[in-house]
Amino acid sequence: MEFINYQQILYRYGAEGIQEPQPGEQGLFEITDDTQMTLFTAEGLLRARVAQATAPQSSIVGIVHHAYLRWLHTQGEDNPHFANMYGFHNDDGLLIQQFELFKQRSPGLTCTAAMMNPEIGTPQNPLNNSKGCGAVMRSAPVGMIDLGVAPFQLSCEIGAITHGHIDGILPAGVLAVLIQEILAGQDLEEAVQSSLQVLRQQDGSGGLVQRIEEAVGLAHSDLPVQTCYKKLGEGWVGDEALAIAIYCALKSPRDFRQGIILAVNHSGDSDSTGAICGNILGAYLGRSALPQDWLAKLELCQVIAEMGRDLLTAYREDEEWQAKYPGW
Repeated sequence: MEFINYQQILYRYGAEGIQEPQPGEQGLFEITDDTQMTLFTAEGLLRARVAQATAPQSSIVGIVHHAYLRWLHTQGEDNPHFANMYGFHNDDGLLIQQFELFKQRSPGLTCTAAMMNPEIGTPQNPLNNSKGCGAVMRSAPVGMIDLGVAPFQLSCEIGAITHGHIDGILPAGVLAVLIQEILAGQDLEEAVQSSLQVLRQQDGSGGLVQRIEEAVGLAHSDLPVQTCYKKLGEGWVGDEALAIAIYCALKSPRDFRQGIILAVNHSGDSDSTGAICGNILGAYLGRSALPQDWLAKLELCQVIAEMGRDLLTAYREDEEWQAKYPGW
């Protein structure tokens, strides 16, 4: 979907665009690289929580970076620069045992290049000047777990592992806060305003603030959806992808299916805008609102659900938990 434009979508799927997920060769709705990296983000956070139990000063970002190196391993590459630090424990934990993850789903070149770098990217020492949406599309798990660090800060630091531009990093922080506020019980639009309040305190945030405010205004307008997309962008970069996802969520706040349909029917990075919108509406509406016919054919559905539950329960001191998430 992300590699065809809106006119091609209409030609292929009809006048209303794509309305349902399309099954792959195995008859399943296949996950994308967005979901792959979101899962490894979640695993890194959960392993950090286990590490904190015995070593409170453990580096959360370092453990998530290690998780991304395991993701890189599933894509057929290994970074030799970190072998001595991490030991490349590629065979432990939950995700590395899922053979479905050992498939390339058109991963972003920025992410793969960053994970082969001999250094870890930080907001202060970026590896590149990329403002692609790869950081925000994987950041929702940060808002689901309490690791004793402000989610905005932590999500920006995790985003900076791969993306160096402020417009690539800040959207990751916004989405984490948005998810946290929704799970805390805020109304969707209230949660958007809360995340904007945090964002306004950050240096260099003016452009992203303006784009999100525009998305909110457009969601309350009667303008045609495709006109709104032209104003918001195509979603290849972080600020555009987040704005489109927020627009679609606010446009369909009670209907998960319709929100996702809105989010994927446009020219641009439609799988990422769909994924981000799904994060927002999924957190807001809950699992019961998800289309059961979609879940029935979703690849790795049980693993995704299990990790979501584990993020929300945070930590258990038992052998089963620590076998799934063995710290470093």
